[in-house]
Amino acid sequence: MDIAARIVAALEKALQSLGVEGVVPALEHPNDFAHGDYATNVALAAAKVAAKSPKAFAEELVQALGTVDGVAKIEVAGPGFINFYLSRKFFATSVADIVAVGSDWGKTRMLGGKRIMYEYTDPNPFKVFHIGHLMSNTVGESLARLTENAGATVVRANYQGDIGPHVAKCLWAVLREGKDPHNVEELGAAYAAGAAAYETDPVAKGEIDTINQRLYAGDETLKSVYDAGRSASLARFEELYALLGTAFDHYFFESVMGPLGLQLVAEGVQRGIFEESDGAVVYRGEKVGLHTRVFRTKAGTPTYEAKELGLDKTKFELEKLDHSVIVTANEQDGFFKVVLAALAELLPDVAQKTRHISHGMMVLSTGKMSSRKGNVVTGESLIADMRARALEKMSGRELGAESASIADAIAVAAIKFEVLKQGTGKNIVFDPDSSLSFEGDSGPYLQYSHTRALSVLNKAREEKITASLAMAPDTIELLERVLFRFPEVTARALTEYEPHYVTTYLIELAGLFNSWYAREKIVDPLDPHSPFKVALTQAFATTMKNGLWLLGIRAPDRM
Repeated sequence: MDIAARIVAALEKALQSLGVEGVVPALEHPNDFAHGDYATNVALAAAKVAAKSPKAFAEELVQALGTVDGVAKIEVAGPGFINFYLSRKFFATSVADIVAVGSDWGKTRMLGGKRIMYEYTDPNPFKVFHIGHLMSNTVGESLARLTENAGATVVRANYQGDIGPHVAKCLWAVLREGKDPHNVEELGAAYAAGAAAYETDPVAKGEIDTINQRLYAGDETLKSVYDAGRSASLARFEELYALLGTAFDHYFFESVMGPLGLQLVAEGVQRGIFEESDGAVVYRGEKVGLHTRVFRTKAGTPTYEAKELGLDKTKFELEKLDHSVIVTANEQDGFFKVVLAALAELLPDVAQKTRHISHGMMVLSTGKMSSRKGNVVTGESLIADMRARALEKMSGRELGAESASIADAIAVAAIKFEVLKQGTGKNIVFDPDSSLSFEGDSGPYLQYSHTRALSVLNKAREEKITASLAMAPDTIELLERVLFRFPEVTARALTEYEPHYVTTYLIELAGLFNSWYAREKIVDPLDPHSPFKVALTQAFATTMKNGLWLLGIRAPDRM
């Protein structure tokens, strides 16, 4: 039983001894460390049942509590709050546990035995890897790792649009302008040209629509250029996935899901779920407070909505899933509300286990970014720019052959942290300079704090000082009082699908470590407390590395 559970159990027992039933104690961490490590307002609620003033009842409750293992002091504060101060023995033991557990520190069994699929990133071949894909990858990977951390088996999936109007627009320009379909940069330019022509040139629009029909019909004359472009795009995406630290278990494609979706739509028409409208097939979302969306076009081709139905069914046929989570930009909220409503009528078991998590958008000083224009910042170009900035920032440091790898880690950390430190659904304004800071609220700052701790540990080894808890100082450092909270933070982040709880915690933890580092001589052969300080440093390094992993951020050994 952990310390919080022990305190709650003691409170429940004390309440029963005072004749109070039906009041459930809840704990929280006070904002001010002076008010203890845990606090509860249970006396305020229980006092009404006991017909006493909250403060008087709180004092009775404290008397009834007696002693609680791991708690050094219990005090009544304010109008009836009860504050708990944990003991030196508890914190010393906590530090020892962190050091002993190592890479497993912070893991829980909340989802033990569950099998959960996360679908995220979802870039489209024949188009650039844009900022939205980068954000989806960042959020999805972190949520997947939080879920793994809770004991579940995670299946990572990537759904990519390899057929549809965007492909037709790209191929139209490739064929018209003689672009090289093996060249990803030329494919991106071709898509931009095709998208522009589709909006402004009626003749081009007709030609592109014809190519789209030919693609769905399996026109062999388009196969060579289509296959070349698809392969080049997917190969480039793999390079980016490796850099971002993601390895997918399944790749799904719209070209496969389209026919499956059409079958489901046909079934839905027979069951009265969908209806025909001017030659198309639609779902009337108004019946559930939403809006109408098309699932099959007049030309008989599947829309994104129909393909999504095929995808959702396929996931559960391919894997025995307890849950499926889809991570996309919040621009698609309306789309998923209607699709999941239709799915609930068509395949209720699948719909019940499927959840859509949306993230916000990234904006720069120029505003929202879109891959429909040629002059944009893409996800790939942003990574490249941040890598160049990181290399420049590291100039003069003797990192040798590791420079490129470390620059990549810093660049990815800078981007991912900025995405994750906000609430998942919020938009972010990305500032390249502040995101790379080694001294502020940033991913590289956390990485640098970790490498500083490793440097201390290396020095301790040189001085032959071994971590030990035998001589823990009487004073409990604030760093200790925050380290033990890590499992609570990871559990909350997962429960609320909000990685920003981890980023906030790690920033606070790094600040406490760096303040302690600045005022303490940690490695000192003449200091009897030095072995404990080394152990505390090891506990910090372990927690920081594990926390960064949950964010999808690599912790370099040096920077």
